[in-house]
Formats: sequence, C-alpha cells, structure tokens
Amino acid sequence: MMQFITVDGRSLHCAYRPGTGQPVVFSNSLGTDLRIWDGVTALLPEGRPLLMLDKRGHGLSGDGPVTITALAQDMAAAMDHFSLKDAVVCGVSVGGLITQSLAVQRPDLVAAAVLCCTGLKIGDDAIWAPRINDARTTGLEPMRDAVMERWFSPSFHANRQADLQGYGNMLTRTPAEGYARVCEAIRDEDLTENAAKLTQPSICIAGSDDKATPPALVQALADALPNSRYVEIAGCGHLPCIEAPDIIAREILSL
Repeated sequence: MMQFITVDGRSLHCAYRPGTGQPVVFSNSLGTDLRIWDGVTALLPEGRPLLMLDKRGHGLSGDGPVTITALAQDMAAAMDHFSLKDAVVCGVSVGGLITQSLAVQRPDLVAAAVLCCTGLKIGDDAIWAPRINDARTTGLEPMRDAVMERWFSPSFHANRQADLQGYGNMLTRTPAEGYARVCEAIRDEDLTENAAKLTQPSICIAGSDDKATPPALVQALADALPNSRYVEIAGCGHLPCIEAPDIIAREILSL
C-alpha cells in the first residue's frame, strides 16, 4: 500500500505490505522508482512483510542533499517506522551501494543482502561528470536511448518494445536535479573499506549483458565480501528485477 513518511523534514514515498514472516526490503536504481520491483514482489509469499522506498529526488519522494550514507539512513528510518528488522534487503545498482551501507551502519536491520548489478565502487569522475552536467543542462530526455542500452539486454530491446518505452518514460520523468544528485553520490562513494564488515550472508547477482556494472565488477564484490556467493544471469542487462524477476525472487527465498 502506498504511504508517505516524514524523514528529516522531507516526505518519502513508500509501499509497505504488512505480514508476519521475515521482511524483505528493496532499494532502487538510479532513474527509477519502487515499481521496478513489482515483478519480484508478485512472486514472494503473501505472508512476508515487504517494503519499497523511493529515494530522495526520485518517484514521489522529496528532494534534498544526497550521499549514499544519507540514503541508507532514509532506509533505516523507514524500516524503523514500520518496525522492521532482521530483513533480507535487496538492492540494485546504486540500491546495492545503499544496501551495503545500511548493512554496516545498522546490522540489526539487515539479516541478509541481495546485491544486484552493483559493486564496491561504481564508475569514476570521468564517467559521472558529463552525465551530471547533461542532466542539469539539457535534462534526461537526450540521454534516454543511451541509458536504455545500459539498462536492458539486446533481447529485451528486440522483444519488449512497449516495456522499453515505459521504462524510458520512468527515466525521463525522474526530476533532473534528483538524478544529478544521486549521480554525485555514486561518484563519491567507495565502499571498499566496508567490505570486511558486511558479514551477513549475501548474494551478488550480475547480468551477463550488463553494460553499466559488468559481471567482473559484481564478481569482485562477491570476492571481497566475507560471506557471499556469485550468481550470473545469462542474457540479462542491468535491471534483473525487470528482466529476470523469477531469479531474483528465488535468490531472496534462498536466504
């Protein structure tokens, strides 16, 4: 059910389903909102509590200064609001960075992690500077095609044209300043020193066709975490929650 909570004076948009089992909490990618998890949540048992959250400057949430630490604190505040702890937390892309940060900051909240298409550090200033500039000067529409190429596999482009258009709309309707601020947060974050502290069981999932966070980056994350395993999804791009929700649901239920 759609709800709004207030954290640090800003409204954050959540979708929360109560239940009695172990909670599952989701963290989105850059330029998307909580609806990217619909295919996954539909495959999870009805008794599991579920929480999804639009991060600052995305979806229906308010804007504000952005760091990965702050985004993890927003997630912690939302989990505290709904009295959730010892959850399986599943994040994709920047959501994976947020999940890692949350697991270290608040280990009481994270019993296990599913880290999709992410790493300890994603990109550098040479990658992010032009995208940040473009978002602020010309908006997101001109970068739409390039982002769709990174997000989705060739098969998705060939066979799911309506979906491709819809997710392109989701990207371009993201506030440009919110997008730029999250780009800056990704650029500035390096979680390498945190890796040894993330001792919870974790699954690191890569897409074989992911052009944004290639499998080697995800494999390096799995190698760095003390209690993790690596899964690679053949023929999948950067958003396995959309292209392979059955696999993501299966891995969540394996923890």
